[in-house]
Amino acid sequence: MKLYDGGRAPNPRRVRVFLAEKGITVPLEPVDLGALAQKTPDFAAINPLQRVPALVLDDGTIITESIAICRYFEALKAEPPLFGRGALETALIEMWNRRLELHLLFPISHVFRNSHPAMAKMEIPQVPAWAEANKPRIEDFLGIFDRELANRPFAAGDQYSVADITGMIAIDFMKPAKLAVPEACAHVRRWHAAVSARPSAGA
Repeated sequence: MKLYDGGRAPNPRRVRVFLAEKGITVPLEPVDLGALAQKTPDFAAINPLQRVPALVLDDGTIITESIAICRYFEALKAEPPLFGRGALETALIEMWNRRLELHLLFPISHVFRNSHPAMAKMEIPQVPAWAEANKPRIEDFLGIFDRELANRPFAAGDQYSVADITGMIAIDFMKPAKLAVPEACAHVRRWHAAVSARPSAGA
């Protein structure tokens, strides 16, 4: 088994944090995104979408997409349950993980990919107007998330979950995108400090 990893990129980090929470160690194969190693024929043979992470199993099966990889390991090691227990908790975690992906992580990624000079060789063409269009969407969603966090300690309820991993990585990705959590979002700031203090956050 080998996990093709992309260093500081958000999606590979999601998997590393998840594995750290589970106490699972997997051999890592670094992919130098800055050198466009993900676009080489060798890596394209592993993932034709030329994205990381990618998990190659011992029998040659390849799993890509960070949440699919996390679900694979959840099935291998149920404890601690990061996708929830029971129908309701599982559904709420799925809902908030998707919300945090679609309305926070992805828009932040759009800002970064369409505005940062380092992305000019990867995002062709960069569309600065699309970066600007996503900024108010990010702020609007953070307001919604802040109101939700007024009533609970974690993204989807009383227990830490994969939704907290997605949300933490999204907030951390705001810095290279030159964005900041609004001062008014005190609950988001409290939650982010708490999840960032977990040992897994350094993975």
